[in-house]
Parts: sequence; C-alpha cells; structure tokens
Amino acid sequence: MTEEADFSEQITDGKNKSNVRCQFCNSLMLKAQEGAYNQEKVDVPLMMQKQDQTADSLNSEPLKDFWLVKDMMTFENIGFSNTVDGRKFLVCADCERGPVGYHDLSTRHCFLALQRVVHKDT
Repeated sequence: MTEEADFSEQITDGKNKSNVRCQFCNSLMLKAQEGAYNQEKVDVPLMMQKQDQTADSLNSEPLKDFWLVKDMMTFENIGFSNTVDGRKFLVCADCERGPVGYHDLSTRHCFLALQRVVHKDT
C-alpha cells in the first residue's frame, strides 16, 4: 500500500510546477505546466511483481494523485502497454520501467501517477 504523500509543492495553478521525469533513468516525460492535477482512486499494477504472477493475477495498489494529460502527444517521452481491461498502462519510453500511470481508452486521457515519477527541472 502506498503511503499518503503531500504533493502540494508540486502544484501551481492546478498544473505541474516542474518537469516530470522517470525516477529510474531521469528521462523527461512531461514538461512543466502540461498536466492538470486530478484526484481519482484507481488501482494500478505494482512496478515490481512477484515472479510467479500471471497477467490475470497482477498485484496492484490504489493510487489517487495523477497528472491528467488530455492529448497523448503532449508527452515528451512515454510508452504504452498492451490493452488490459480497457486501459493501456504508461511506461518510460527510455528504460521501459512502469507502469507510471494509465491511458483510458474510452476518454483517450492519460493519467500519470505523481507517486511513480520525480518532479525536477534538470
């Protein structure tokens, strides 16, 4: 279970204050002021799964803090998984670690989890 985090310092006028980067390889995923803050509780698969897990039994955790990106072309660098239950999961396009969020196929909106990325300009 993810512990509650305070992301208020990352938000300016309802948007991401600084660049959003991969926590593993520092690749730039989203430029500052491109994502809108959104709170919605969603189960997202854990980044590290147990070895004996199958696609039908992925371990997940509830996340609630996301950067909403309405157009996938807004991203600087993001990858998409295969479709699972009407969603594609977002991964770093450089190191392929993730998921760092999800893409809702019905709305075509992307949700980047604040808990799964780092916020820094350099």
